[in-house]
Amino acid sequence: MRILFLTHAFNSLTQRLFVELQDCGHEVSVEFDINDSVSEEAVELFKPELIIAPFLKRAIPESIWSRHICLVVHPGIRGDRGPSALDWAVMTGKRHWGVTVLQANAEMDGGDIWASVEFDMRPGKKASLYRHETAEAAVEGVLLAVSRYQSGTFTPLPLTDSDPGVGGKWNPLMGQADRKIDWDRDETETLLRKINSADGFPGVRDSLFGRELLLYDAMPETLLKGAPGAVLACCEGAICRATVDGAVWIGYLRDKSAAHPFKLPATMVLASEVSGLPVITPDQHCGYRDIWCERDGEVAYLHFPLYNGAMGTRQCERLRQAYIGVCQPDIKVVVLMGGIDFWSNGMDLNRIEAADSPADESWRNINAMNDLALEIIKCDSHLTIAAMQGNAGAGGVFLARACDEVWARKGVILNPHYKDMGNLFGSEYWSYLLPRYAGARNAERIVRARLPMGVPEALSLGLVDQSFGRSFHEFAREVRCRAAQMAGMEVFRDSLAKKRTRRAEDENLKPLLCYRNEELEGMRLNFYGFDPSYHIARYNFVYKIPKSRTPLTIAKHRQRDGSSRSQS
Repeated sequence: MRILFLTHAFNSLTQRLFVELQDCGHEVSVEFDINDSVSEEAVELFKPELIIAPFLKRAIPESIWSRHICLVVHPGIRGDRGPSALDWAVMTGKRHWGVTVLQANAEMDGGDIWASVEFDMRPGKKASLYRHETAEAAVEGVLLAVSRYQSGTFTPLPLTDSDPGVGGKWNPLMGQADRKIDWDRDETETLLRKINSADGFPGVRDSLFGRELLLYDAMPETLLKGAPGAVLACCEGAICRATVDGAVWIGYLRDKSAAHPFKLPATMVLASEVSGLPVITPDQHCGYRDIWCERDGEVAYLHFPLYNGAMGTRQCERLRQAYIGVCQPDIKVVVLMGGIDFWSNGMDLNRIEAADSPADESWRNINAMNDLALEIIKCDSHLTIAAMQGNAGAGGVFLARACDEVWARKGVILNPHYKDMGNLFGSEYWSYLLPRYAGARNAERIVRARLPMGVPEALSLGLVDQSFGRSFHEFAREVRCRAAQMAGMEVFRDSLAKKRTRRAEDENLKPLLCYRNEELEGMRLNFYGFDPSYHIARYNFVYKIPKSRTPLTIAKHRQRDGSSRSQS
């Protein structure tokens, strides 16, 4: 069936549904809902049998929904209406929530219901809940709605407040006044809910050191205390601020009036204001932990839940040192866990944009990524597993493939390409790793496609070795079982011997240094050459500049239309 997506952006949920529906055999095309005329043109070109809106910031025009079945994916339970569904659910501490797939009509979120799926809420950031529980429910709901539509026998249910199954209601757009923090009254749990409800976007507005800032990435502190509202310490880019019953860490801030008005580590935004504060080293009891290790028998688990999966120069250097540190004689297997939301998305473009010389910082960052990847590839004393709980993109995919095995949670989405970032050449030894595991022909297709990839395809191409676990909880439990079995297996030494032999053969054929130098020559041109495409693309990404058109890689209907080919 031909399905057209009308969406504001090709975000994590849209990519997941794009992959899932294609895996079911549907032909899916995407159009960014820039304005009515663009969306109307897309419908006319593609002539879809069904239209799905996974992520919209405005209503579908009547000219479309009155002539076509349009299914809106709403991140709320039945009856919930309004533009801040998940925000209110997090803010008010809902124990259960859901996703509703409803038909667009004249009433916002008030159309007939094609499917609804509920789930248990966990305490956490809105963005994390969106990527996991909401995404899983959305996939289930959309697939069910599509099958019901295809059957031709299902009648969607009208939304009526008298229905006892309708537990939601209309909620307005959540504003900053609704999230306002009262440092003299709000307990830590309340404060975390406020910041978590705005994590990702729009952040919580607050005043600090006489500056108006937006707060993101909050986590509780267990030991430090002080006068409510006081800034107590710094730790790896975060600041600790006291509450009435404890303290919280704020990892990222945004000052819209500053020279760099985008999200940055808190200590970068407040560099002069916090320069005299105590700097602590994180441990299991205290501090802002973005990289840490735990050991279980002969297995070491290295966690790095870096914000948005971005790996800056210092994070890469710290992670490399942490990896070297855990490769001890009493450890056999090292599992790189990443974070639950992202395994890695490669270089930290925000930090690069904020640097005095973005080109120089790009160079430092990619070399730090390469140093980390090299450490993993050349390690012949331990087996290293990349355990992908969350999505990965660009250099993060190839950093994972540098490991001996890649295990991925079902539902993870990979974007193993660099080209969308201003034709970036890419590094992290991809030119060695990708042909080795996927084959030369597939390697060329992957880097040119610029498309998201689901786990089934990644398995078939050798980018992933094993997949299991629908939720990140299930996945983490199974990872521990399998890693422990691997460490205790009789074939452990044989696996290491084969690894050493293969690495020696590959090195004799072409040294890793040659791959690195060739890749870096391409990156040098991206960073320092005459073509500014990378710097423009990075700027647009960091500053969230809306795309003026849909990329042809996903707008299949425009690939067919010769007059639109110039839009790529």
